[in-house]
Amino acid sequence: MRLGDLTTPALVVDAEALESNLAAMAARWPGETLRPHVKAHKTTALAARQAAHGATGFTCATIREVEGMAAAGLGADLLLANEVLDTRRLGALEDARVTVAVDSPETVEAAAAGGVREVLIDVNVGMPRCGCRPSDAGALADRARAAGLSVRGVMGYEGHLQAWPDPDERAKLTQTAMELLLAAHADVGGDVISGGGTGTSACNPWVTEMQAGSYALMDSAYTAAGVGYVQALHVLGTVVHVSAARPDMPAYAVADVGLKALGMDHGNPSVPGARVWFCSDEHVTFAADDPVRVGDRVLVIPAHVDPTVAYHDRMHVVRDEDVLDTWSVDLRGW
Repeated sequence: MRLGDLTTPALVVDAEALESNLAAMAARWPGETLRPHVKAHKTTALAARQAAHGATGFTCATIREVEGMAAAGLGADLLLANEVLDTRRLGALEDARVTVAVDSPETVEAAAAGGVREVLIDVNVGMPRCGCRPSDAGALADRARAAGLSVRGVMGYEGHLQAWPDPDERAKLTQTAMELLLAAHADVGGDVISGGGTGTSACNPWVTEMQAGSYALMDSAYTAAGVGYVQALHVLGTVVHVSAARPDMPAYAVADVGLKALGMDHGNPSVPGARVWFCSDEHVTFAADDPVRVGDRVLVIPAHVDPTVAYHDRMHVVRDEDVLDTWSVDLRGW
């Protein structure tokens, strides 16, 4: 199959860029020190490539991701880095080691009731989402052990810093966040200090395992933050309309990649060699530096890779104009 044979919009992944990203992160965080986050790509075939580069454990965001990774034979050490209250499906998994994040008495009780055996204490290190106060982590760990759970350690996600524009300030703020996590770990114990992400993977030496995910495919928000990985994923589109310049309007073009094919929470996508005006349900309107024609193919760079991938049921691995493989985005849904 050739690139021109694909129905658009379509996720396409540059094979060489992908392998470059996987190798670069594996060199920085080798073996079990890297716990790639599969929420970024939701694709067991890509997770298998990460395993081939040395990763032995993976991070998941949903029960569905945990189940899918276990079914694919990638369940040696799975962390559900998310609070869940119905853990029965997790406790029923027999061929996987599953660790669940807990941050409250309720999530501890849910984990124990569902048959989960191992947990990490999730600590809020500055991002107002989940996680207990650092000062509460020790007591929560004691409660978990009293409920029969094994506490492996702590986790804390400095998500608010991942795309911080100034790298020096990002590093300083990351240290501040990790000081909170280390204080909690002193009270909790265990071998694991888990956290980090693509944006802080080069400036967070305090964790024992890195939860980076977006580095494999990348997006324009992370590229703008200068995190050191190359764009591997694009949404392939087809130009469906071209409008010539008028006295009241410059020339523009429209491709069939819109809101329903792109994660838009980080802003508009990018089109190389063009200025994106806006997106609508099924279209992106842009002004190209060089003339384009109806039927031309364009590569659209999403601003946020994770939700973009979740809109699609497959991604195509390509080299130049050749489609080398097609991978199911098989971890979608809940």
